Amino acid sequence: MNEVQLNKNVIEIKALKKIYEVGGQEIQALRGVNLSISEGEFVAIMGPSGSGKSTMMNVIGCLDHPDTGKYYLDGYSILDARENELSEIRNQKLGFVFQKFYLLPRTTALANVELPMMYAGIPAKERRERAVEALRSVGLAERMYNKPNELSGGQQQRVSIARALVNNPVILLADEPTGALDTKTSVEIMELFQGLNKQGKTIVLVTHELEIAEYAKRLISFRDGDIERDESITNRRISSRMASL
Repeated sequence: MNEVQLNKNVIEIKALKKIYEVGGQEIQALRGVNLSISEGEFVAIMGPSGSGKSTMMNVIGCLDHPDTGKYYLDGYSILDARENELSEIRNQKLGFVFQKFYLLPRTTALANVELPMMYAGIPAKERRERAVEALRSVGLAERMYNKPNELSGGQQQRVSIARALVNNPVILLADEPTGALDTKTSVEIMELFQGLNKQGKTIVLVTHELEIAEYAKRLISFRDGDIERDESITNRRISSRMASL
């Protein structure tokens, strides 16, 4: 399968700042960040605790509001959007995958995947068809009627990925998606993300593990509220090999 050609920017961030007040002191979480992410990219964001990476992910996900700057998501000016508009944008433009699976325990995998479409007002027949297809796409066609306690951790994360995909979001946001998984299952989940990216899905991943970040194609490292490095994974691997010679 040929890889998708990159084209328009689905994320465009300019001079973004975010300040928190903690104990009467101002903490600059983001210090004028500039960032563009193109359609079809697979980007990993890393950085130490307090570097700004989590704040950046929350801003990209429309879960936190910056103080100044500009943020365009698929052409929409996020800083100008009202709260009800942000809720609609989150549901239609973004798919979220977290370290915790956040599945409803008493409902089937299929019902969990249908949930975002219920909020979007999609008719029941279409919801079911799309949920079935999403579960098939993550390799869970035979587990769609199982409840979470009948699934392994990796299978539960696959359900959460299917749920994130079901509204065909512009961007898939994954925040430490392998944090609760063992090594073998983490590899399976990251290979699933790679497969989705090859199909054209834009993915932004936050992780503290370099081995996980290297499944992406681009690595952005944060430090002290700004981007310290922005490099392709291929170039990084070449540099690492050269340094070890």
